[in-house]
Amino acid sequence: MARFNWAIKNPNFDFVGRRWYAFSVDGLLLVIALASLWFQGLNLGIDFTGGVLIEVGSPTIIDEAKLSEIRAKVTGLGFGEVAVQTLANGKGEQKDAQIRVQPSAKLVNQEQEVAQKIKAALGPSYTYPRVEAVGPKVSGELFQTGVIAAVLAVLMIAIYVAFRFEWQFGVSALLSNGHDVLMAVGLYSVARLDFNLTSIAALLTLAGYSINETVIIFDRIRENRRKFKKSPLGELINLSTNQTLARTVKTSTTVALALIPLAIWGGHTLFGFSVTILWGILSGTYSSVFVASSLLLYMPPLTMSQAAKTEVRAPSP
Repeated sequence: MARFNWAIKNPNFDFVGRRWYAFSVDGLLLVIALASLWFQGLNLGIDFTGGVLIEVGSPTIIDEAKLSEIRAKVTGLGFGEVAVQTLANGKGEQKDAQIRVQPSAKLVNQEQEVAQKIKAALGPSYTYPRVEAVGPKVSGELFQTGVIAAVLAVLMIAIYVAFRFEWQFGVSALLSNGHDVLMAVGLYSVARLDFNLTSIAALLTLAGYSINETVIIFDRIRENRRKFKKSPLGELINLSTNQTLARTVKTSTTVALALIPLAIWGGHTLFGFSVTILWGILSGTYSSVFVASSLLLYMPPLTMSQAAKTEVRAPSP
């Protein structure tokens, strides 16, 4: 037990020496994500496709017979393609259903009217906790601005890291952070989760969390470069990663434990957000430990900036 506790408090893993194993696993997952995006794309939600989405609540369990009845009533209105599925509530009971009406010629600029007609057809025996009606023009603009926001967030984070440290660190942050966001988007494609505005918020949150762990390791690398000026970069990366490993694991575990209940009992609306962040914690921690720092080995040698030299000469408080 004493040896185990010592290994946890004083890890000495050779991350750099085994980086190719990590790169292989990461590359395989990245290929799966890209292949899924290429062949089946994203399951865009109502925010980005336009149309009408209604969640229907029932006082009793919605079985197959009741689901077929709801589908028949909505389809009979003649609004085109209609998708109806059951949803589990916070207690795991199938007492909710989701109705999605895709855009069609009859829906152009009439989304609110369509929603009212669906509610009238189903009657007062149901409740409607969520009703969304989005026009095609608005949905297209939302998708475009959402993608731009995600890309700019990753780019601006990389620029900040480049100025805060050195440009090599900025390039590494750009690649690793972009990798984390792309992996999360791939999860949406593979698992066929609804990709909507909440998904964009999850990606932006993930980008901020991922770069936080990466910057912690980068900062420790910079500190160790001042102390061990003649040590090879690979040794400094191993030393810095091991020194921050306990903090990284504790932080990731704490955030994950907070999100697991949200994914289980948060309902359908928050399920995709929670799962995305949980996956992002896993992939972000993996990339921070194995990918981001190791990428520095394939860039021009680091040169201590003038600001860092000044800090080295400054006396300790």
